[in-house]
Amino acid sequence: MSKFKAVVFDWAGTMIDFGSFAPMGVFIKAFEHFGINASIEQAREPMGRPKWDHIRSMMDDPEIAAQWNNRFGQMPTDADVDRVYEVFVPMNEEVVADYADLVPGAADVVKTLRDKGLKIGSTTGYTRSIMERVIPVAAAQGYEPDNLVCSDDLPEGRPGPLGMYQCFVDLVAYPPGAVIKVDDTEPGIAEGVSAGCVTVGLALSGNYAGKTADQLAELSDPEIEALRGFATEKLKSAGADHVIDTVADLPDLIVSLERE
Repeated sequence: MSKFKAVVFDWAGTMIDFGSFAPMGVFIKAFEHFGINASIEQAREPMGRPKWDHIRSMMDDPEIAAQWNNRFGQMPTDADVDRVYEVFVPMNEEVVADYADLVPGAADVVKTLRDKGLKIGSTTGYTRSIMERVIPVAAAQGYEPDNLVCSDDLPEGRPGPLGMYQCFVDLVAYPPGAVIKVDDTEPGIAEGVSAGCVTVGLALSGNYAGKTADQLAELSDPEIEALRGFATEKLKSAGADHVIDTVADLPDLIVSLERE
């Protein structure tokens, strides 16, 4: 028997969408709808937060705020965030299924964990309406977690602990130290930290590396190490207990943790 009872995975950049491309591109397009130019870096920086909060964070970027002020004659308000959010969600709903391929090894990892008696939970910064497009595509590839907590399911999302608290209830898994949270972003790691879980960051499949698996394969070892180092620093700063490259490395990490 494992000393752990459950593993709770993020979705984009963790179990699906290697490199976390679906939300990044849509954020840029949503701002373009209002005549605002946002960079890839600006779109990726708040990744992992609930999408309304993500847009609010982008609006707070001095360059984007200045563009908004020049175009609309005022600094962006929460009502303006609502306007962008209303454009973003249906855009993301339309494209997200195209980016729902499982990360290599993800399905095998889930089988391995279930064979050890662990429950499989999931939280996401996506809304429920967006995830309704993702769930059947993931299921067709063999990934069906035991629960799903979306950003709009609860009064407060990441980086707070409520999503993880819901997982404890849904999975009947506790204490927090018996639950592992796996994520590729700072807010997602912080979600696990704030709930008292063991946290595992993913350096190369997620938002901070921002590369497809094929793109990574074309890089030199020093280039990959630079990406790994950058992502690891971000994830550790959020409180990650451990950082691995992708979920494919998780079973070996759990075996080593069980020996401690």
